[in-house]
Amino acid sequence: MAGNSQRRNRRTSNKKGMQVGSGGNRRRGLEGKGPTPPASARKGHKKNRIANAQAKQAAARRPAPRRGGAKGTSEMVVGRNPVYEALRDGVPATTLYVQQYIDNDERVRDALQLAGQRGNINLMEAPRPELDRMTNGLNHQGLVLQVPPYEYAHPEDLTAAAYDNHEDPLIVALDGVTDPRNLGAIVRSVSAFGGHGVVVPERRAAGMTAGAWKSSAGTAARTPVSRVTNLTRALEGYQKAGITVVGLAADGEHTVEDLDALGGPVVIVIGSEGKGLGRLVGETCDYRVRISMPGGAESLNAGVAAGIVLYEAARRRV
Repeated sequence: MAGNSQRRNRRTSNKKGMQVGSGGNRRRGLEGKGPTPPASARKGHKKNRIANAQAKQAAARRPAPRRGGAKGTSEMVVGRNPVYEALRDGVPATTLYVQQYIDNDERVRDALQLAGQRGNINLMEAPRPELDRMTNGLNHQGLVLQVPPYEYAHPEDLTAAAYDNHEDPLIVALDGVTDPRNLGAIVRSVSAFGGHGVVVPERRAAGMTAGAWKSSAGTAARTPVSRVTNLTRALEGYQKAGITVVGLAADGEHTVEDLDALGGPVVIVIGSEGKGLGRLVGETCDYRVRISMPGGAESLNAGVAAGIVLYEAARRRV
């Protein structure tokens, strides 16, 4: 009896006090935890380490954006046809000046209608002597359109936009291209092939005038243009950020179709149709490439040449 009592006491002494419930924890523990995350998101996985390393590299090479580039000068578009075409093609404008007692022909009516549809263009009536003074005596035909100064981007804005979209920068720089229509056509090609902007020098080069806006067919509204004081220094800045600079030259050592560098971060430099690249700009380029022309033409229009190289760069990125 004494032994049985001792065994009961030992069993009793091993018991804990008041038992509490699990609070539903065991039931919740049986529930699923959702889909398995991808390998790149699982801590400790090889792909996760690679993804983190790539992110650090991108952050290290990405320049801090510096918003607010140079501004252009205001411009006047004069004449009934030029004013109508500028309004039709989406050229930015602030004010349409209309001569008092003007003959209300079809072009005038169309221009007034387009300006009214925009909703943000002021309509001002002015006497002929005032319009003569504003246009320095040009044949304005009673219509003058005020185009505001173009707000150029900073060169680093172009690369920042690319990295924000997790893309390698694709930029075109122009050396000595003086025709605004060529600039507009190149802006259009950059937009078409997924580029991130155009860089132009301040001196001896076309700027974003009304003519360039028209040639861009509206793409200038979404493709930034940067204006720099010194093109060579701007290219060197891109090189320090890890971007390859490729110059287009008739006597280039490489052909466009053979240059693998076009598939990565790159600035494509286009020279003038007659003189090509300047000496300092040409020496700054990492590669000089040529376009194979079996037909034997000596050179191509700057806009056409830019389109060919941009197509090859876009093809390699797909």
